[in-house]
Parts: sequence; C-alpha cells; structure tokens
Amino acid sequence: MIHVLRQPATAQQVKEMLGTLETYIKVAVDIRREVVAGGGELHADCEAALLEDGSQQIDLWGADWYPATRSVGFVSFINIRPRQSNRSMEIQDPAIRKRVETIVRRFLDVG
Repeated sequence: MIHVLRQPATAQQVKEMLGTLETYIKVAVDIRREVVAGGGELHADCEAALLEDGSQQIDLWGADWYPATRSVGFVSFINIRPRQSNRSMEIQDPAIRKRVETIVRRFLDVG
C-alpha cells in the first residue's frame, strides 16, 4: 500500500507500507513540497502517486527507508536524470542527499 505523507507516519501506516517488501520501504520524496510517498514494489509507483498529487518530476527523488537500522538508502532508477547532472541510480549531489534524508527521517523515523 502506498501512502502520501504530509505529516509523520502512524505505526499503522508504516506497517502497511512494509507489507509489500517487509524489511524496507521504497519512497519517493518531493524535496520542494516536502512530501513523501512510501510503499509499493517500485520507486516509480511512489513517484506516480506524488505526480498525481501535484508534484513536479524535477523535484522527485527515490530512496529507501530501513526501519530496523533507521537508515536511508539513496539508490533508485528514478534518480537517473542526466539533465540534472545525476547519471547514476544513486543520488550524487550531497545537498540533495541530505535534503532527502532529512525529509525521510521526519516522516518515517517515528518508532
């Protein structure tokens, strides 16, 4: 189940987002609007939920939340964007990585 979060996730929402992959949650983060979509099998599913919610592609980055270690991963196919100087699946820009991590922690590091 994918949730679009504008405030910290509830324990029930985290449980539902973990339902697909069990040990981690794929997320897409809108770094301008500071909104997160989490859950589903693909980062692209979360990305689609945010685009439908009004986000712009240029503002969206993919990441993973690992609740057991309370850590953030920065690798996703949706991060490959040569026009924004990110030619890798991993977020290359340290400022964008920090912003993504801060937003992910605000919404998912609730336990």
